[in-house]
Amino acid sequence: MYLRSLAMSAKEQPQRRHLQEIPDLGSNISTSFTWAWDPSKTSELFSGMGVSALKDKLGNENTPQELLMCVGPPPKRQKVKDKEFVIARRPRLPREVATGISWDTLPDELLLGIFSYLSLTELLKVSQVCQRWHRLSIDESLWQTLDLSNKSLRPGVIGQLLPLGVIAFRCPRSCVGDPLFKTSRPLQVQHMDLSSCTIKVTDLQSILVHCQSLQNLSLEGLELSDDILRNIAQNPSLVRLNFSGCSGFSAEALEATLNSCTRLEELNLAWCDFTADHVRVAVNHIPPGLTQLNLSGYRQNLLMSEVKTLLERCSNLVHLDLSDSVMLKPECFQYFHQLTCLEHLGLSRCYQIPPAALLELGKIATLKTVQLFGIVTASSLQLLKAMLPHIKVNSSHFTPIARPTIGGNKNEAIWGTRCRLSLRNPSGF
Repeated sequence: MYLRSLAMSAKEQPQRRHLQEIPDLGSNISTSFTWAWDPSKTSELFSGMGVSALKDKLGNENTPQELLMCVGPPPKRQKVKDKEFVIARRPRLPREVATGISWDTLPDELLLGIFSYLSLTELLKVSQVCQRWHRLSIDESLWQTLDLSNKSLRPGVIGQLLPLGVIAFRCPRSCVGDPLFKTSRPLQVQHMDLSSCTIKVTDLQSILVHCQSLQNLSLEGLELSDDILRNIAQNPSLVRLNFSGCSGFSAEALEATLNSCTRLEELNLAWCDFTADHVRVAVNHIPPGLTQLNLSGYRQNLLMSEVKTLLERCSNLVHLDLSDSVMLKPECFQYFHQLTCLEHLGLSRCYQIPPAALLELGKIATLKTVQLFGIVTASSLQLLKAMLPHIKVNSSHFTPIARPTIGGNKNEAIWGTRCRLSLRNPSGF
């Protein structure tokens, strides 16, 4: 009997010692701690809160695509008008007096601080725990940057997420369905990358019609329309615009857009489906404050007279790319000399410029790099580098003008801003 009571007291001793370590709410014991949340402990923390139990009928966890459709405000409960039916509520069971800190007692600010360390998938799952967590999970402070690149987005996903306060939206190389916006309020998006997306012209217009605060926009490789350009023209704060490889809009729509976006600093119009009228409109209506311009790929459509007009209009150019313009001749160098800020120049495949004339580049005191692919041989290149030691020749194959991402597909930044919320695992989407 004595041994049994001794064993029972030994078993209860760790539990009593554990309870003694937790201070009572009414005690005057002050505790201090340093907030340093470990993101790797996220799944372990929420495993006891029902988050891991969010499963469908088949026993599989909800996919992010399904959860994305549930981030909006919860539906309103419908009242029962028929008086014959009486809904009996289950009586609440008395809760045990907690001896520690409960999640229900944490202030909203602290929970938002915890949620800010969650990934997009975890944040979507947390939003399904309770009404309070759902309300906090769609707070604007958590959704400022969003990356959905290389994904296939169902109809309605874009319309659910962008109104949550997204400022930087990265979605290149994705298949985007109809946004299906449920609000007519303008979006807060300032930086948007939809390069190389698979998206209908009407769906793209549905997104841009809600945008009035864009500062950086990349639509590289997309088919556009005159209506889309009119929507873009409603963003007077545009600083960077990437239309490289775009098609489907008229010269008149291009003129109206350039006349409206007077704050442009970087403009990429390379290899668009342009006629001679498009090129002429671009040259005559590019904002004079432009510092970086890519007007490459227009072969016979870009004339020497237009180059002269362009450089006289935009005298503050720092980066200029006129590659693949076969109408350029050595006479163009006299116009380059008038650019007092020129640092980077692209003249690749401008076949009417002989290698001997390239020595004129040495007279541009501010020039740092020049791209001359296709017009100099290997031996001429070595000689040119020796004659112009202060200029880097053919140091890069690609131009960064107005492009959102530099350094390959693994770079998750968009114009220098890293998107925190992202779905990095393609198999989970």
